[in-house]
Amino acid sequence: MNRHVPTPTDFAHVREWVFDLDNTLYPHHTNLFSQIDVAMTDYVSTLLQLPRDEARTLQKDYYHRYGTTLAGLIAQHDVDPDDFLEKVHDIDYSWIDPDPALGEAIRALPGRKFIFTNGDKGHAERTARQLGILDHFDEIFDIVAADLVPKPAGSTYDKFRAIHRVDCERAAMFEDLARNLTVPKSLGMTTVLIVPTNLGPTFSEIWEREDVEDQVDHVTDDLAGFLRAVTAGQASS
Repeated sequence: MNRHVPTPTDFAHVREWVFDLDNTLYPHHTNLFSQIDVAMTDYVSTLLQLPRDEARTLQKDYYHRYGTTLAGLIAQHDVDPDDFLEKVHDIDYSWIDPDPALGEAIRALPGRKFIFTNGDKGHAERTARQLGILDHFDEIFDIVAADLVPKPAGSTYDKFRAIHRVDCERAAMFEDLARNLTVPKSLGMTTVLIVPTNLGPTFSEIWEREDVEDQVDHVTDDLAGFLRAVTAGQASS
């Protein structure tokens, strides 16, 4: 079952299409998230009056311990999430090139399409608008809708499912972080891992890692091409 080229039957049942945002809907090499990363370090540095190197170390510690820097800052320093989200997403979206091929591939998918992100809705809208794909999505489920509890927490997927009445047995989820596919896989979703173009390891080497194979059905470094293969397969099945 572990393939990076979908067969005609792999997605024939899917009518709910769930996409992560950062480094999934736009290529990793655009490096957009690096701006957010710098802004988060600046925020921690200003908030706690720390040198940038110490602030960055603390930022990464919170990310690993709490799932997001924001969750750590709320737990440890009771920060205002709206202030944090506004400041760290004050970035230059022109780093992203419009992707009409991806837009057409998403538009052609049968059923509902969602963005499911640990960022906020404004960031998701600006990113998707810059890509030229915003109008192809039905809903955006963001960190605010998740009550500030980030993926991969099970409660966050439960909230997403409940709010949007998602049938997981007829759903597929696309993510650049394998750990965020563990819960969707357990819920019955078809899972797709998005990896950077020109990734060093081969696809076969990726599958040899047990932590990936347990939660990922497919892997691709070309989201638009993968989706075109999916719809072509559905048309022929």
